[in-house]
Amino acid sequence: MIELKNLTVTYQDEPALSDVSLTIREKAITGIIGPNGAGKSTLIKGMMDLVKKNSGVTTVNNQPLNNVRKNIAYVEQRNTIDLTFPIKVSETVLLGTFPKLGLFHRPKEKEKQKVIESLKQVKMEEFGNRQIGELSGGQLQRVFIARALAQEADIIFLDEPFVGIDMNSEKVIIDLLKKLRDEGKTIVVVHHDLSKVTTYFDDLIILNQELISYGPISKSFTTANIKAAYGDSMGDLMIKGVND
Repeated sequence: MIELKNLTVTYQDEPALSDVSLTIREKAITGIIGPNGAGKSTLIKGMMDLVKKNSGVTTVNNQPLNNVRKNIAYVEQRNTIDLTFPIKVSETVLLGTFPKLGLFHRPKEKEKQKVIESLKQVKMEEFGNRQIGELSGGQLQRVFIARALAQEADIIFLDEPFVGIDMNSEKVIIDLLKKLRDEGKTIVVVHHDLSKVTTYFDDLIILNQELISYGPISKSFTTANIKAAYGDSMGDLMIKGVND
């Protein structure tokens, strides 16, 4: 269980998030939706102390965040990665084993075997010797998922994992996330496609700089909440909630 209290973040004196408090239940896939600039990425970065905050405290099972950080994996947006950096797919995935290795410890056969297993789970085992800059968007995203798997984290945050990827990669990823959930993982996903919300997520966070709604899909994904978050930004596009 992840508990967030009173998260407020400003960028250059402009509000990004205002006093967001919520509890994310374990062993579920929780989606985060909202219009552009709503603070979706800021929310997960704020929860992990990756951005400067005005206020806000995150606990995991009533423990301070720093006590459990090794059990949290973060898959960042693909456009934040320097694809010119000369690193192979297998080396990228191996980085996932480092948090639990500790200082001054080098990966051994156990960690290398974990890399192979993780790549198999995302169906990328044949790409281990490729440079990451040679991969398609979908392939690259699957490699980042494999890195999170190699970390053996109990909590996985993903920031827009389905943007700009092929349908096959999207299916591989969502099927894997559901499998991980069923194995007891807690997964939080920043997402943009409202048409997939009911198919992909168990719970939903709806944001627009402040918390509009949070809870099970059946209660949070309503037409009223969608309108409250998106307002006129959707133009003539009509998206109805599950109860409408």
